[in-house]
Amino acid sequence: MRKGKSVGLRIGTLNVGTMTGKGRELADMMERRKVDILCVQETRWKGSKARSIGAGFKLFYYGVDSKRNGVGVVLKEEFVRNVLEVKRVSDRVMSLKLEIEGVMLNVVSGYAPQVGCELEEKERFWSELDEVMESIPTGERVVIGADFNGHVEVRGTQVMRR
Repeated sequence: MRKGKSVGLRIGTLNVGTMTGKGRELADMMERRKVDILCVQETRWKGSKARSIGAGFKLFYYGVDSKRNGVGVVLKEEFVRNVLEVKRVSDRVMSLKLEIEGVMLNVVSGYAPQVGCELEEKERFWSELDEVMESIPTGERVVIGADFNGHVEVRGTQVMRR
């Protein structure tokens, strides 16, 4: 098997609690910590858009309710032109496909339902995440930045989802 090409990026994830009034603060933090791509959860912004948040960063987001959920991916402006596809699956799962230096990179942002949520909502989240993962062609790179809300547990070699 041929070793893949290496691309130096700093990628992170953060539950922001809300994006309202936090755009510049988030951009400043990303600049300070030299983060190129940041997955964000609990944006609480309604809509399906991309907007500048200042300091050379752009947020791609999706949300259906301004009171709960919402996911997004913040990119350093220089990578915005590399975006090939944006999949806004739900207010808990979205992905961006970028081509950087010839490498296909899929960035998935996820926000799992909290422990007190209905089983149906939890199952929908895992189903949506599985669907996104299965749609990514073999050989392409994948990064998942998510708030799993304590739902992933390892027992032996099997991963249990709650």
